[in-house]
Amino acid sequence: MNILIAEDESDIRNLLKISLEGEGYKVFAAREGQEAYEIFKKENIDLAVLDVMMPRLDGFNLLRKIREDSTVPVIFLTARSEEMNKILGLGIGADDYLTKPFSMNELIARVKANLRRSSEYTNSPKENEESLKYGELTIDTDGCCAYLGDEPIELNAKEYKLLLHLMKNPEKVFTKKQLYSAVWDDEYFYDDNTIMVHISHLRNKIEADSQNPEYIKTIRGIGYKLHYRCKA
Repeated sequence: MNILIAEDESDIRNLLKISLEGEGYKVFAAREGQEAYEIFKKENIDLAVLDVMMPRLDGFNLLRKIREDSTVPVIFLTARSEEMNKILGLGIGADDYLTKPFSMNELIARVKANLRRSSEYTNSPKENEESLKYGELTIDTDGCCAYLGDEPIELNAKEYKLLLHLMKNPEKVFTKKQLYSAVWDDEYFYDDNTIMVHISHLRNKIEADSQNPEYIKTIRGIGYKLHYRCKA
């Protein structure tokens, strides 16, 4: 597995490189965003760890360029504590984030978890079941793609797994922790905000009005459920 690190602080960059190489990964390290992007274009990167604040090209804009043609897992490292920065990061396609200072053991655990989930998604065997249909939503489980009516819906890996889980269990109420466990396959690093952000982006893609959703309903104080009532 090839991992890209983009971090302008040399001590952190070197520690990340040494620690991840100690786990058996091949690591490419960059001091700033543009250098990282050049490496990304040349090498077959399986996961990227990006600092948010970097010279020339910051982490958010680097991720935007990566997402133009790749869905590799991306973990943000940030010294900012404001929730809006975390939401922005997830909103442009980040898979995870850690706030500095962080435990190296936690970073390694998150790298392994994201690589495992990415591998399961891209190499999952075809399911022996027909396409799932609910209201105007359809999921083609063989092709791992979703449609609203006849129009395809562009979903990233976690959005697809989240919608698939809900469509397999229509009308069932899930807590945020249950959804995180089902989609992220990880209870230890449960993050309430991550679920809220992904539900919000999923609503933006499948709802006619995301502020008044017809499919993904909020059950106040509990969580969410997939509920659709055909219009008369």
